[in-house]
Amino acid sequence: MDPHLLRTFVAVLDHRSFSVAASALGYTQSAVSQHIAALEADLGTRLVERRPVAPTPAGTRLMEHAPALLLRLDAARTDISRLRHTRSTRLTLACSPAALTPAIAQALSQLRAAAHSLDLEVHTLGREAVLAEVLTGRADIGLVDGAAAPSDPLPLPDLGPATTLVAAEEPLAVLFPHHHPLARRRTVRLTDLAQAHWIDAPDTAIPLDRLRDICRTDGFRPRIRHRGTDLHALAALATTGHGLAALPLPLATTLGGTAVPVAEPRLVHRTEAVHAANPSRTTQQLVERMTW
Repeated sequence: MDPHLLRTFVAVLDHRSFSVAASALGYTQSAVSQHIAALEADLGTRLVERRPVAPTPAGTRLMEHAPALLLRLDAARTDISRLRHTRSTRLTLACSPAALTPAIAQALSQLRAAAHSLDLEVHTLGREAVLAEVLTGRADIGLVDGAAAPSDPLPLPDLGPATTLVAAEEPLAVLFPHHHPLARRRTVRLTDLAQAHWIDAPDTAIPLDRLRDICRTDGFRPRIRHRGTDLHALAALATTGHGLAALPLPLATTLGGTAVPVAEPRLVHRTEAVHAANPSRTTQQLVERMTW
């Protein structure tokens, strides 16, 4: 399967237009049509309906694989490039909003003090975007967070030769508005909250599909959806009664409202660091300072 054809296929379905995809890719519309026809001939089935532009059942199935395949190809190219180019005075860190804990911020401060001339850049992104930044070389190291049993790894996708290691584990809590009847409790059980109103905020709070998997229920349905990486906007929604959100306890206590620790199931908020298999010396120094 030619990756150039696959990229064109993804662009067409992302934009739902042959002409817009052509403009985004720098091709002519005729070339885009030829790419789709060639990919369909290669796989022996129709992938894209033309009017209106939409995936066929086979196209839908291919779209489930295509982004991960293209990301791994980009990661392989980047991994080879890293063998030829190393940077010792520049560090780009990508992190999900709740992953940059005070302890990790302190590790960054120590690294800057030791390196003196370190050029540090921090990108705050959604979890999937953080992994893509690391795998494609746009970031030297990534920090992603999530909920897991103590000492269990996060359920991350296949990252190829990238290295993943624990950076922090903190108590998990639910953020309530002050007036909520459960806000006075010392602890809560997630299963008791499965039918409560929740905010679907996959890039800031613990994703609701993760809570469903952990509690083995079809509950945790969103009352509203929040997209983006602004924790304070999420907190404003949660603390004024729009829905609940699961966050690390130390962070949740700074956002207003009332943070109540989760007692059952036994979970922690876990932050993991992800970097290339052949990291720069600066990346290694940061890892040494922030991991257990």
